[in-house]
Amino acid sequence: MSGVDPVTLEVIRNAATAISEEMNANLIRTGYSPNIKERRDCSCAVFDADGEMISQAENMPVHLGAMPFSVAAALERYPPETLAPGDAVLLNDPFRGGAHLPDLTLVTPVYADGELLAFAANRAHHADVGGSRAGSVAADSTEIYQEGIRIPPIKLYDGGDLVEDAMELLLANVRTPDERRGDLRAQQAANETARERLHDLADDYGTETLLEAIAEIQDYSERRMRTEIESLPDGSYRFEDVLDDDGRGTEDIRIEVTVTVDGDSISVDYTGSDTQTEGPINAVFAVTASATYYAVRCVTDPEIPPNAGCYRPIEIEAPEGTVVNASPPAAVVGGNLETSQRVTDVVLGALAAAVPERAIGAGQGTMNNVTFGGTDPRTDSPYAFYETGGGGFGGRKDGDGMDGVHVHMSNTMNTPAEVLETAYPLAVERYEYRPDTGGAGQHRGGLGLRRDIRVRDHVAAFSLLADRRTHAPYGVAGGQPGGRGDDKLLVDGEEIDLPAKCTRELSPGDVVSIRTPGAGGYGVPSDRDSEAVRRDVELGKCSADAARELYDVDVDTGE
Repeated sequence: MSGVDPVTLEVIRNAATAISEEMNANLIRTGYSPNIKERRDCSCAVFDADGEMISQAENMPVHLGAMPFSVAAALERYPPETLAPGDAVLLNDPFRGGAHLPDLTLVTPVYADGELLAFAANRAHHADVGGSRAGSVAADSTEIYQEGIRIPPIKLYDGGDLVEDAMELLLANVRTPDERRGDLRAQQAANETARERLHDLADDYGTETLLEAIAEIQDYSERRMRTEIESLPDGSYRFEDVLDDDGRGTEDIRIEVTVTVDGDSISVDYTGSDTQTEGPINAVFAVTASATYYAVRCVTDPEIPPNAGCYRPIEIEAPEGTVVNASPPAAVVGGNLETSQRVTDVVLGALAAAVPERAIGAGQGTMNNVTFGGTDPRTDSPYAFYETGGGGFGGRKDGDGMDGVHVHMSNTMNTPAEVLETAYPLAVERYEYRPDTGGAGQHRGGLGLRRDIRVRDHVAAFSLLADRRTHAPYGVAGGQPGGRGDDKLLVDGEEIDLPAKCTRELSPGDVVSIRTPGAGGYGVPSDRDSEAVRRDVELGKCSADAARELYDVDVDTGE
C-alpha cells in the first residue's frame, strides 16, 4: 500500500506528464529541420531509474511504444552504475532497441542528491541519416546497410561535454550535417528540460516520496488496464490482412494475428505471418510491440495514464525471421512506417469481434512516405526533404471518419506549402481532398488527399514508399472499403503510373502527384441519413453519381 496520499499522487502524475509535454514543446521550438519544427515528427517520454516509462507526451504512437526498447538497449550497453550526470546516450539501431535508422533516440540520466532518479528520452525522425538515397527512406533498399548510418548505443555527451568524435563521425555520413547538428542539439535541450523539471519535483516532494509515487502511478495504470481487459469477453479472436507488396516482387504479404483474452490479461500472437522479405517493409519487434500496445489501448480506456504499468498485462509473440520480427540484415525502414499500420489494422480487426461496438473501419493504412533530394540550385548545397501524407480515418459507431489526417501510428502534421517552398527547391501545385474515397456506410470513412509537388530548376532523386494501392482499407459492420491510393508522375501533361514503392530521377518541371487512400465505412450504407449524403455532395466529398449508386439518394430530385 502506497504511503503517498492520493492528492499528491495525482499532482505528481500530472506533473510528470507536463514534463514530457514541455520536453516536446522545446524540441519542436528549438529543432532546426522542418521535419521537426513543422511536421513535429518527434516524441518525448520520462522513465524511472529501471528504464520503465513514467509518462509520455501525446506524440507519435509508433515512437512511444517502441522507445522503451531503446532505453533498455541504452542501459544494457551502459548500466546505470556506469553513467554520471551530464551523460547522454544516442542510438538508432533497429536491432538494438530502435525502429528504423532515421529515428535517433537520445537517453539522458537524471540525478538528485547523487542518486539516479530517472531517465529523460526523446526520439526524432531526422530527414537524412545517409544511406543509398537522399532522405534515408529508400523504397529499393534490400538490407539495412543501404538505409543509413547505424548507431549502436554510444555516448554523445559525457559529463556534460559533447563527444566531438561521435558527432563528427555521424555528420560525415549524412547529406545535411548542419540540420542534423541542429536537431541533435534540440534533442539534448529537450532532455535538459526534463532534468530541470524533475529536479524541481524532487525538491518539492523529496526524492523518496517522488520515487514511491512513480511506482504507485505505474501500478495504478496496470490495475486500470487489467480491469478494462477483464471486461472484455474471454476468447481467441483471429484476423489477417496484407501489405500490397515489398517493392521487390513479393505481393500480398500476410500479417496474421490471434488475440486471446484470458481474465485480466491479453496475449497477441503473430504466428502465421509471412517471413521477412527482400524489400524494406520488415518490422523489428519494437515496432510490432508499439503498434500492438496502441491498438489494445484504443479498445480499452485511452484515459488510462500511459506508462509501463498499462503494458504489463499484454503479452506479445512474434516469431523471429518474420515480417513482424525481422532479423538482420533485413531492410526495415518501411516496417516502422507501413507494417506498423497493418499490424494496427489486424489487431483492431481481431478485437472488433470481441467488442463490436468499438469497431472502426480501417484507416488509410499507410504513411505515404515521400522523399526528394538533390542539390538546391539556390544555394548549391545538398538538401533532403521527407514527408508523410494524411488520408482517411475509419468510420465508427458514433460518427464519420476524419478526412485527410494522419492515422493510428502516425500523428504528425504536414509541411505547410509556404515552408516547403521556402526551405526546398520544390513547389506545391495542388493540395485537396479526393472525393468518393471515403468508404460508404451508415458512417462514412474519411477522405484521402491529393498533393502534387513540382521539382524546380534541378534534377531530383525521388522515393515513394506507400501501401493500400492494391488492397483497400476494410469497412466494418457492413461498411464499404475506402478508396485505394493512386500515384502519378506528371511529365509535360502526361500522367505516368507510379508504383507504390519506387525510386525515380526527376527532371526540372516534373510533378509527383501523391493520391492517398480513404478509409473504410461503418454500417450498411442504406442506413446513412439522406441529409448527410446531400451535405457530402454539397461539400464536394461525394459525387452525385456515388450518392445515387451507393446510398440511393438522388440529390437532383431530393428523392
